[in-house]
Parts: sequence; structure tokens; C-alpha cells
Amino acid sequence: MGSFNTVKIFSGSQSEYLAKDIARFYGKELGGYTLRKFSDGELSPSFEESVRGCDVFLIQSTFPPADNLMELLLMVDAARRASAHYVTVVIPYFGYARQDRKDKPRVAIAAKVVANLLTSVGADRLMTVDLHAGQIQGFFDLPVDHLEGTSIFVPYIQSLGLKNLLIASPDMGGAARARNFAKFLNVDMILCDKHRKRANEIASMQVIGDVEGMDVVLVDDLIDTGGTLCKAAEIIKNKGASSVRAISTHPIMSGKAHENIANSVLEELIVTDTIPLSQQNEKIRVLSVAELFAKAIGRIRDHESISSLFINQQ
Repeated sequence: MGSFNTVKIFSGSQSEYLAKDIARFYGKELGGYTLRKFSDGELSPSFEESVRGCDVFLIQSTFPPADNLMELLLMVDAARRASAHYVTVVIPYFGYARQDRKDKPRVAIAAKVVANLLTSVGADRLMTVDLHAGQIQGFFDLPVDHLEGTSIFVPYIQSLGLKNLLIASPDMGGAARARNFAKFLNVDMILCDKHRKRANEIASMQVIGDVEGMDVVLVDDLIDTGGTLCKAAEIIKNKGASSVRAISTHPIMSGKAHENIANSVLEELIVTDTIPLSQQNEKIRVLSVAELFAKAIGRIRDHESISSLFINQQ
């Protein structure tokens, strides 16, 4: 072990609730870190201990407000200028990932902008879970450890012992993700096809596949207002499903999301703690990604493969 550099784990101000658990599973205290703010809101982060020659892991999800991303960028720069040996940014929820291509003229590809920013400040590596689109990894010219929520969700779904399990994707874009789940659980899948008139508003939806008498689990990578999931759940239930649940890695939960979920036909919504919930909700069950990230940090430190953390590597 003598050849390994000291690992130091720091948390940005918004992800401390999760970073503490990651550090605990890893077996280390969080490093000393302070974020000062000027009266105009300008951020000034500083490490309260030496990081010279250390392998530094900076944990911060980039959910709104945009300050979270700015803070992370400044943390990377501070670590670089303090002679850290290697800087890994751990971004459990990678924001702006939905803007991963030009889907109409004259729009930004925000996910690429974020990738450029992280690269420009000197990050050596990115660790994240369930990117909105896997190809975002290609926006980076540095190693990306893309962890999968399946390793947390699949054991939970198995523990429920549902008799007639069926996996569903709430839209065509999530078909590959849903197929992954269906494969691990050795069950069939169905699709919902939605047509949007404008963002966050669905015009129509239809179910492709038979759901009669089935225990359906909808799979998505993030839940924003919950409109799509709740609508899909309602249609599936109306078509004769016994029960409908939903899995969503990143609980953005904006607008009337909590209300939508509480009033929906969903038995439960299963999410992770990449983003903290703004309020309690009886229908939402939170599973933690802390141990998954802690194991990945350990593997990186020991120069070991992290593919064994994926359940599909049988």
C-alpha cells in the first residue's frame, strides 16, 4: 500500500448530507472545507488542510441553483493550485444532462458546456451515476466512471417478491434503460409512447404491450415534475395492471412533483439520495448511493476495476 497517495474526500456545501455517508462507508472523515460568500453572493471556497500530493475526491451534485456547479469548479481549481496529485469530481447528479444534443435549431448543448468547464479547471476524472444519456461520457477527454443505479434498485425490486413483474419505460428514450432492468430481472418489458406539445406538458400517451394483471415497475433516470410518470402509471393501471411502481435515480421533484406523486396511482416511487428531497412524502422510498460511491472510490485508489460494481458483469 506504500505506493498509494493519501486519499482525501471533500464535500461541496450542497452535497454534505451524502458525502458524509460516502466518507463513512469509505472509512474516512470528510476533509476540512469552508465556503465563504461575499455579500453579493460571490463564492470563495477553501480547503482547511493540505492536499499536496493527495488523491482528492470532490463530491458535489450540480442540481439547481447554478451556484452548485460554480462552487465545484472553484473547488477543483483550488485543489489544483494547492498541488493535489489527482482530482476526481464525484457528481452523483450531473445537471444539464438533458441538454445533450441539438433537438431544435439555435439551442445550446449544455451537457458539453459543463464537460468543457470541468476539463478546463483541471479535473482528472469524473464519477457519476445514471447519466441521462450514456453518450455524454464522450463529451469528456478524461476517464468517466459511470456507475449504474441498477445495482441498488434491482436487489430492492427482487426483495418485493412481486408475482407478475413487468418492467416499463415511460417514454421511448428510456427503452434501453428499461431493457437493462428487464434483462437483470429476467422479465418482459413494455413501452409508453408519449407526444409532447411543449416542455413538461404531455399531449397524448399510449401503452405498447399487455399489462393485464401485471405488477408493473416504471423505470426512469430522473423525475422532474412527475407528470410523465404519473400519467404513464394512470394509463397502465386503467389497462388492468395489478400494481404500478416507479424507479427514478434522481429526484429533481420540481413544481408540483410531490403533490403529483402523492395523488397518483403509484404504490411507491423509489429514488436515490443524489438530490435531497425537499419534503417528506409517504409514497417515496429513498435508497442510498453512498456505499456504491465509497466502493468505487476505493477501487480507483487501489487501481482496481470498478466493473465488478455492475450487476451485469456476471
